[in-house]
Amino acid sequence: MSTISAVVFGSVNYDLIATAQKFPLDGESLIGQSFYTSAGGKGGNQAVALSRLGIDTFMVCRIGDDYYGEELLNSLQTFGVDVSLVGIEKNMNSGIAHITVNDKGQNKIIIIRGANATCSDIEIDKITSKLNSGADALLLQMELPLETSLKAAKYAQSINKLVVMDPAPAGIMPVGVYQYFDYLIPNETEAETLVGHPVETNDQIKNAAKTLLDRGVKKGVIIKLGEKGAYYINDRISGFIEAKKVKAIDTVAAGDAFNAGFTSYLLKGNSFVDSVTMGVTIGSLAVTKPGAQESMPTLEEVDYFLNTKK
Repeated sequence: MSTISAVVFGSVNYDLIATAQKFPLDGESLIGQSFYTSAGGKGGNQAVALSRLGIDTFMVCRIGDDYYGEELLNSLQTFGVDVSLVGIEKNMNSGIAHITVNDKGQNKIIIIRGANATCSDIEIDKITSKLNSGADALLLQMELPLETSLKAAKYAQSINKLVVMDPAPAGIMPVGVYQYFDYLIPNETEAETLVGHPVETNDQIKNAAKTLLDRGVKKGVIIKLGEKGAYYINDRISGFIEAKKVKAIDTVAAGDAFNAGFTSYLLKGNSFVDSVTMGVTIGSLAVTKPGAQESMPTLEEVDYFLNTKK
């Protein structure tokens, strides 16, 4: 059996995480509860999650030549991600994310892109080389320049590689670019930004997913619904999948865990619906631990969770 592999082209950020009972109001100062740091970034998180789920994973990104960059590189390597394609930008800070988590496990995030914003055609050359040498999939997010990510998506699709786009942070995408994604996986907030109307009720969720699919997404749209699970649609089927019942400690990177869970199981030959179900399961597991990359579940943890829930 040949090895399954994926390329993640995305951001890596050093997360500075503060916990508080609630989010501060405008102009309000709060006494927090705790502070900790974690390697993160949507690209880095998804790469670690894929690796921990048994996928050979190659990270393509840029870091700064600073302390945070060293820590980010070390974390990726610790979790088994291949970092041979990571570039180091001289005289530039690495990406930083300032995250506040409330006592319900919800979060608010401010991202300083730093070296992430300098990704260019150099990274595209690395991606095309790795895809040509046998990688099966390309995962993308919106923390890098969209124009550069689209170049990677177009090439990957031209050679029949799986392309999964996580449109986060939320931003407007030209209608003509959806055709370059096999799967589009926003959360409710991101879907609302993309379609331009509220995505709250079940009917609104269904309409938003159908709108995004009709814009040209090749194989399917999934809207992540947090503690409510997910909604999926392709040209034949659609439906809701409920989230697993867990005690949420920290929702940071839960969406990244979902994307990796979905993609890894799809690459292993599972159906669209079964892969969405696994995405929901793995996203649910990720919120039971604090932090970003260190919260990503292993195959063994997933198996244990599924067996105990029978």
